[in-house]
Amino acid sequence: MLNWDEFESKEKTTLVKPSSEASQEKEIISPPEPETTALQVTLNSNKIGSRLDKAKEAIKTFDAQIGEEALAGSASRINVDQKAMINCRADVNQLVPFKYEWAWQKYLDGSANHWMPQEVNMTADIALWKSEEGLSDDERKIIMRSLGFFSTADSLVANNLVLSVYKHLTNPECRQYLLRQSLEEAIHTHAYQYVIQSLGMDEAELFNMYREVPSVARKASWALAYTQELDNPNFKTGTVEEDKKLLRNLIAFYCVLEGIFFYCGFTQILSMGRRNKMTGTSEQFQYILRDESMHLNFGIDVINQIKLENPHLWDEEMQEQAASMILQGMQLEIEYARDTMPRGVLGMNANMMEEYLNYIGNRRLIQIGLAEEFPNAENPFPWMSEIMDLRKEKNFFETRVTEYQTGGALSWD
Repeated sequence: MLNWDEFESKEKTTLVKPSSEASQEKEIISPPEPETTALQVTLNSNKIGSRLDKAKEAIKTFDAQIGEEALAGSASRINVDQKAMINCRADVNQLVPFKYEWAWQKYLDGSANHWMPQEVNMTADIALWKSEEGLSDDERKIIMRSLGFFSTADSLVANNLVLSVYKHLTNPECRQYLLRQSLEEAIHTHAYQYVIQSLGMDEAELFNMYREVPSVARKASWALAYTQELDNPNFKTGTVEEDKKLLRNLIAFYCVLEGIFFYCGFTQILSMGRRNKMTGTSEQFQYILRDESMHLNFGIDVINQIKLENPHLWDEEMQEQAASMILQGMQLEIEYARDTMPRGVLGMNANMMEEYLNYIGNRRLIQIGLAEEFPNAENPFPWMSEIMDLRKEKNFFETRVTEYQTGGALSWD
């Protein structure tokens, strides 16, 4: 049996020196080997040698950098008590042992419920949108405003997660969920784009709405202000002031942006779906809402865990700031409701939406340990209880896992 070198040598010989029988018909002349000068040999040798020497030196330097000091610090073996939400003393790369099983479970649940926008049939929506008699002007305005806001809002959330929250939230199982949430935010942005393209809308108008439409721009600007606190490359947690900035960011994005700003638009679009209008768009929003419900629950758990581990942060001043943020978000969403519903539409009006947002605002306050602001507020949309009411979200979510995984049609009962 030939080894590779012998095989290669035999192949060359066969090509250059054909059998005597074949050479009688045609002589095969191999191309001349290019001449290699002594200078080229020397240069190539020096280049290779130089790179190899540099690589060897780099390894020596690298070895010195991960010596005893690093091993004695954050890279050492840890116990679960060392893991914390912020300012963690343990290595953030050591996923186990888990400290917060709920965070890991949310990661598993989110991963099991993967879906993609293309799974939803948009044919009926396209026909209805193109029909002059299919939708009223108020219904079209609602769809345009919802897509205009949400197409930017989920992008803002994703940027905040990736550029700000992830590096300062130091618990590894929570970081694992943040990675899953970031993917879901990308899918949501994809879904809005898919709807916009399917319906043949003006993309520039939709994606610039957060700059040009006041009720949309005010919500986006409010959220961005809390991201900018953490945008400074020199920002670092570890002091009371900086830790409070991170906590405010989490309240802003989880309790307000995802916990209040999404509710008017989702209620409007889901109400449209209940009336057998824009069913594909409504189905996309229902998938998105289930993801957002878990994002909200995760964020509230993180906020409360930070409070538990750092009670000095949750002083009277911080509690007043948190309550004010939630109420500000509620008022901005009421402004948005009045802008999108100047008249009654889809069985609702702006006054009913204000009552609903008072109810939602109460829920957010209570969930982070604050007193409710509107004791008599009620939910004027009882049909939303199975879809959006957090007291029933878990059961609703668990009964639809198969549909998520298969992308099957949703039932509205």
